[in-house]
Amino acid sequence: MVAGGARRDLVLPALHAVQAQTGWVSRGALNYISRRLSVPPAELWGVVTFYHLLSTTERPPIVAHVCDDIACRIRGGEALCESLEQTLGPPGAPANGHPTGWLRSPCLGQCERAPAALVTVAGETPRTITLAPVDGGVASILTLLREPPVAADTRVATRAPGALVARSVPQVGQPGLRLLGRMGRVDPTSLDAYRGSEGYRALARALELGPAGVIAEVSASKLLGRGGAAFPTGRKWDAVAKAEARPHYLVCNADESEPGTFKDRLLMEEDPFALVEGMTIAGYATGCERGYLYLRGEYPLAAERMAGAIAAARAAGLLGADVMRAGFTFDIEIRRGAGAYICGEETALFNSIEGKRGEPRNKPPFPVQVGLFGRPTVVNNVETLVNVPALLREGGAAYGGIGTEQSTGPKLFCVSGEIARPGLYEAPFGITLRQLLEQAGVGTVRAVLLGGAAGVFVGPGDLDVALTFEGTRAIGATLGSGVIIFFGGSVDLLDIVRRIAEFFRDESCGQCVPCRVGTVRQEELLARLRARRPLGSNAEEMALLRDLGQVMRDASICGLGQTASSAVESAIFRLAIAGGRA
Repeated sequence: MVAGGARRDLVLPALHAVQAQTGWVSRGALNYISRRLSVPPAELWGVVTFYHLLSTTERPPIVAHVCDDIACRIRGGEALCESLEQTLGPPGAPANGHPTGWLRSPCLGQCERAPAALVTVAGETPRTITLAPVDGGVASILTLLREPPVAADTRVATRAPGALVARSVPQVGQPGLRLLGRMGRVDPTSLDAYRGSEGYRALARALELGPAGVIAEVSASKLLGRGGAAFPTGRKWDAVAKAEARPHYLVCNADESEPGTFKDRLLMEEDPFALVEGMTIAGYATGCERGYLYLRGEYPLAAERMAGAIAAARAAGLLGADVMRAGFTFDIEIRRGAGAYICGEETALFNSIEGKRGEPRNKPPFPVQVGLFGRPTVVNNVETLVNVPALLREGGAAYGGIGTEQSTGPKLFCVSGEIARPGLYEAPFGITLRQLLEQAGVGTVRAVLLGGAAGVFVGPGDLDVALTFEGTRAIGATLGSGVIIFFGGSVDLLDIVRRIAEFFRDESCGQCVPCRVGTVRQEELLARLRARRPLGSNAEEMALLRDLGQVMRDASICGLGQTASSAVESAIFRLAIAGGRA
C-alpha cells in the first residue's frame, strides 16, 4: 500500500461511491473527499472530470448510456439514438419532464448482443440491457427509465448456469475447449463447482514446482500476452521475481475498452474463479503479496461475479495470509475504472489506481522496474492470466505445442458485426480468418476490421490469412487482442471510419500535442470527406491525412496516439472507401 499512510489511492473508489448514491458528484462531495484524502481540490477536479462515467453536473437519477459505437452502429444503434432523441429529447436532458435521461456512449463491451445500453439508477447497481430491434429498444428503455425495477437482479445476475450463455458463446458444450470449457455447464458463482471441474489443481501444482519452476513452465509454453502487445509472459514474470525493490505488485488489466472487445467480460462473468486462480499463481511466482484487478466501470455483472469469487476464495483459505497453508500471502483488491479508454494503457492504469488522472507515463522506466506505487509490477490482462491454470495442468511444453511456433496456445476471438452468429470463439492460433468467419455465419464480405478501433481493415482478398501474430503482421495488419468486426454490403464504411476517428478524439487524454490535436484534425477531415466538402482537392486531403497519421505515430507518448490513424488509413488507402489510393 502507499507509504506513510497516505490514501490518495482511494480517490476513485470514493468518487464511485458518491456517483452511485446520488447520480453525480457535487462540489460539496468533492470538498469532503479532498479533506479526507488530503488531495488538493484542483487535482481532485482534474481527476473527476477525466472520466465520462462521472459527472460534476446534476444528472437525472435514472440514465441510460446508449452505445453508438462500431458494433452497435452496425446493428441499428444510430437509428436507436435518433429514435430516442425524438421520443425523450436530446442526450443529457431530462426526458420530457420525467426524472430520467439518456446519453450516447462509446463501446460498452456488449458487442456480441448489440445494440446495448448501460442503465444507471441512483442508489442501485447498474445493469446492461440488449436493445434490438430498434423499436423494441426504445420501448425497453422507456420501460426501464419510467418504471425501473426495485433491484438490479433482473438483468442476468441470478440466471442459472448455461442460460443465455450460448448467445454470447456459440461454442458452448463443444469438447476440447480450454478457456471456454466451463461456460454454460459450471455454476460461475460456486467455488465447489469450480473445484469439481479441475479448479485449483494448477495452484497445487504451482506450490509443488516453486516460484522458479512456475516461471520455467510459463516460459516453456511461450505464452505471449493476450492484451495486444504480445510480450512474452515468462520474461515479464522473471524480471519482477528478480527485482530487489519491495513490495512487488500484480495488476490484472481488465479495462478492455477497445471497441469490439468483450472476451475479458465473459471470462469474468462466466468463469471468475479461473481468473482468481491465475492471479494467485502469478502472485506466488513473482513474489507479489497484493494484486489489483482493475475492472472496467461498464461491467457491473463482472464486478459482482469477481467480488463474489474473491470473497469465496478468501473464506476458503485460497487468498489471504496463508494461501492453501503453504506459507505465502496473496490477496486481491478490485478497483473499478470510470470510463476512460486510455486506462487500458498500463501506466495510465497505475495513475488511475493511485488516484491521479489516467495519463500515460514515459518509458523507461518500465513497469517491471518502477510500476504501481513506484514498485516492480507485473501487468497481465484477463485472458493471459486465465491461460495460466490450463498451461500448468497440461505442462508448459505441451501447451507450447498448440498453435504455431511463434503464436502458441489457444486464442479467444471476439466476432461481431454483420454476421449470423456473433460471439466469443476459441481456436488454436493458426485458424484462418475465412474458417473463423464461416463458423460465425459469414455472408458477402466487403471488409473486416482486425484488432478493433486501433487495428486495420482488410478486404476479401485477405480472408485466408492465418490468425497469428506473425500471420497478420505479414499482410500489414494486426491481431491485437482478437477483435474481428465483419462488414457486409449494407454499412456506410465511411461513417464507421469517421466514428472511429471520433472515438480517438474523445478518448485522447490530451497530455501530448500530437495526439490531442492530431485526433481532432483527423476527425474533422473525415467529416469533410463524408460531407463531400474537402478543403482543396481530394488528393490534398489524402496527403494531409497521411501527414497527420505519421506525426501521431512518431511523436505521441503512448499507443493511443500511435495507432489512432491505423484503421482510418487502412480504410482510406487499402480499401479506397473515399477515393484514396495506396
